[in-house]
Amino acid sequence: MRLPVGRLLNSTVVVSAAAILLALSPTSVWASGSEATAPAADQAAPDRERARMNARVFDAVWDTVRRRYYDPDLHGVDWRSARDTYRPQALAAVDDRALYRALGQMLDLLDDDHAGAISPAQARRQDQARSRRAVMGVMLARVDADAWRIDAVRAGSPAEEAGIEVGWVLQSVDGQSWGVDFDVEAGRPTLLTFLDDAGQTRTVTLVPREMDPLPPFTVDTSRPGAVVLRVDGFEAGLGRWLGEQLAVVPAETDVIIDLRGNPGGLLLEADAALSCFLPARQPWATRVARNGRPVTLTIMPGCGDLEEPAPHDVAVLVDSASRSAAELTPAALQEAGRALVVGEHTAGSVLISQDTVLPDGGRLTLSRADYITSGGVRLEKRGVAPDVLVSRTIQDRRAGRDPVLEAALEALNRQELARASGAGGGPTVTVAQGL
Repeated sequence: MRLPVGRLLNSTVVVSAAAILLALSPTSVWASGSEATAPAADQAAPDRERARMNARVFDAVWDTVRRRYYDPDLHGVDWRSARDTYRPQALAAVDDRALYRALGQMLDLLDDDHAGAISPAQARRQDQARSRRAVMGVMLARVDADAWRIDAVRAGSPAEEAGIEVGWVLQSVDGQSWGVDFDVEAGRPTLLTFLDDAGQTRTVTLVPREMDPLPPFTVDTSRPGAVVLRVDGFEAGLGRWLGEQLAVVPAETDVIIDLRGNPGGLLLEADAALSCFLPARQPWATRVARNGRPVTLTIMPGCGDLEEPAPHDVAVLVDSASRSAAELTPAALQEAGRALVVGEHTAGSVLISQDTVLPDGGRLTLSRADYITSGGVRLEKRGVAPDVLVSRTIQDRRAGRDPVLEAALEALNRQELARASGAGGGPTVTVAQGL
């Protein structure tokens, strides 16, 4: 989870597992090792001005980690030795790819998904995520250190028109690997190379065009007896928006909150979302900062004009790309017995982080506090286990099927039937689909 600069409040950031290529989501993927290519051995050395800026950026990152990281022992990493190893690489970098490669490799030593640095180009993409801009219209999910899979294709986008399909693996962009310095321009053709399901190479030339931003929160009332509230990120205004939606939903209507692919966001908005379903001042987590002093987090009002917690039966949809605030929120509702969690095991990336602006305009995201649920569970590297285990396959996505949503509707219906028969809440159910 990420705190706004100057305020300890997640997330993510962080390293998000999914980002929109050329139309990045608010939580961008930071570049590390394999995402950028190292400069060739015979490449020219950086000029003096570049070397000076490289030094300023590296030193700012190294020193901030040393002084501000939530674990003063830095997970046992010899940070001075790390400086000796990576500073020469950073100073020798001739471009942002090489510089942020070195920074990413050093930060990887912390084994912390919330520790990452993004280049100025990536920072600009983050800042423009909710503005009209040039896009291609594909969302990427990391497959491994070197590969990115198409996770979604935006309707009406150049990518959809070109026939790009969910599941294809991106190989290159204009002949290069996906990198930290990539910018997209409306009207400028861009060559994308993919591997399809059969391992065949697919080469597509797209012409990006300006499109309006996708909204961070959407509502779907197409399911009888249920409303689906889709939350792409814990952005400013989430609590108020949830309150507005819940205020007009009949009490007998089930509420499903879809946090799949959600990389997290603001801790204040996670608290505001929880206030829509849990009573005020109820403890829901403990934050432990660098000094080791625990601070209890309690529910604060933030659900718009909703004066009382919503009475609806609730299910929360999650997957392996649900991170940070999109993990602590379902965990808190699950522990309170207030919601069923349906889907896949979450990412286990749940430290409280904060951004720092770097001298070149890039950004460092760094964990500033640990997080423990009200039940005493540390979710970092553990994640949230769903009550109902269901997966959605690539074939499901292509066919427009959503077994996770169907399982949530079925589980809520069983819960209602059990309550009506006097059997109390429904038992924990585990099913596997598409594994």
